[in-house]
Parts: sequence; structure tokens; C-alpha cells
Amino acid sequence: MATITSADVARLRRMTLAGMMDCKKALEEADGNFDKAVEIIRKKGQAVASKRADRDASEGVVLAKVTSDGKYGAMIVLNSESDFVAKNEGFISFATKILDFSLEKKPSDLDELKSLSMEGGSVNDKVIEYLGIIGEKIELSYFDKIEAEYVQAYIHPGNKLATLAGFNKSGLDVQVYKDVAMQIAAMNPVAIDRDDVSQDVIAREIEIGKEQARRDGKPEEMLEKIAQGKLSKFYKESTLLNQEFIKDSKQTVAQYLKSVNKELTVTAFKRFTLNI
Repeated sequence: MATITSADVARLRRMTLAGMMDCKKALEEADGNFDKAVEIIRKKGQAVASKRADRDASEGVVLAKVTSDGKYGAMIVLNSESDFVAKNEGFISFATKILDFSLEKKPSDLDELKSLSMEGGSVNDKVIEYLGIIGEKIELSYFDKIEAEYVQAYIHPGNKLATLAGFNKSGLDVQVYKDVAMQIAAMNPVAIDRDDVSQDVIAREIEIGKEQARRDGKPEEMLEKIAQGKLSKFYKESTLLNQEFIKDSKQTVAQYLKSVNKELTVTAFKRFTLNI
């Protein structure tokens, strides 16, 4: 039987993130062969995954980050069954590792991210391996990205809510970008501006406005006008640039941006929230 050293165990742990004893047992079972040991750990994860496939992984973390040049940002959601696991430093570190990898590789979507090779296996393989380590279902369920002249990320304390905001200009006071990313987190806009709201949403809001007015006993010929008024209110409350700025309700977000730079605007945003 091969001699298993502490250096061997540490090396396998770096490769798989498995616990020291799990790594030692896998190396002993594999007679010191690292590839076989990794496969043993992976199969353990697959076995646990099969047993817990019907479990609900509704907890987890939402993380967002940008590249060092500030021009690309990514967001991921790594789910777990319990909030206890979601708060574990090892779990957060593992999620951050996947996020950093996505910033490096810039996949087009979640499926591509899962299929990318990372440290001897696909990202999805690594998730399964880690599942075997913690013993409960985990799932990489969301990935999105923004490319812009400048991208700002924001993670709300607790890692349950994160945002990305893209801007058409860089080199400004970072606090300006942070203010908008936090605005998105707090106010949950549906679009950047009026013209970005989908026709389906507009039609739904008009119908809701008409129904409310009808229940209030308004005459049928007045319903359209009343609904259009409610739609204007919806734009003000639900489109980012038209919302009241959370730090100064006397101006809109658009007015705040123009006060910083006349050409400054938001080009894209992403927001994801988990169980809050």
C-alpha cells in the first residue's frame, strides 16, 4: 500500500475542497492515485445527490462581482437546503470560487458555466463533489452578466440579494455607481426607463388600472383615462431612471445622474433576491 503523507492529503483537499479525513480515506482507497481519489470523492457526491434529489434547495447565497477593469460583472446563485450551510464560510468561499471563475472565463449562460472545466472536472462536477462534502443538496441555479463602460456590483448584507449596474461612462466618483446599485436593490425596478417596459407588462398594468377603477364604480368611458394615469404612476415607481432617488426624494435617479455628468446613464442592470 502506498504511503499517504500529509502533503498528499493537503494537495487533494485543495483539488476537491473535501475534508482532511475524507481526502485521507480516498487516497488510501485509491492506493495513493490522485485521479482515482478524486473520482472516489466525486462518486460520493453523486450518491448523496441521488439520495437528496427530491429535496428543496431554497436557501443559499447570491453573489456579484466585477473584473479589475470594471467593465464586466457577473452574478451567481448557489443554493443549499439549509441556511446553516448557506452561512458557512466554506460554502461562501466555494461560491466565490465559482464566481471568480465565471469572471475569468466569461461564459454566455448558466449551462456553459456549468460545463466549463475547472481543476480537472466541470464546474457541475465540482458542485457534486462539494455536495458530497457537506451532505445536503446544493445547486448552481443562476448566472448572469453585464458588460459596459463601467459595471458596479452590490451584495446586500447576508448574501441573499445582489445587483449589477452597467453605466455608459467610467472614471467618475465610485459612490455614484454604488448609489445606483443600492437603489436597484432597495426599489426593485422592472426596467431602466419607460421605453424599456415590455408591452405585456404595460397591458397588464392598464388592465389592472381599469379593473380597480371599475370596482370603484367609475364610468366605463373613464376607465382608459384612469388606467393611463395609473400607468404613469407605475412608470414613476417601477422604472429606475424615473424613481425617486433614495438618498434625495426631491430628485429622480435620472436627475441625480445628470447632476454628476450630463451624459451619464444606466445601460443595464440585474437583480436577484433569495428568500427575503
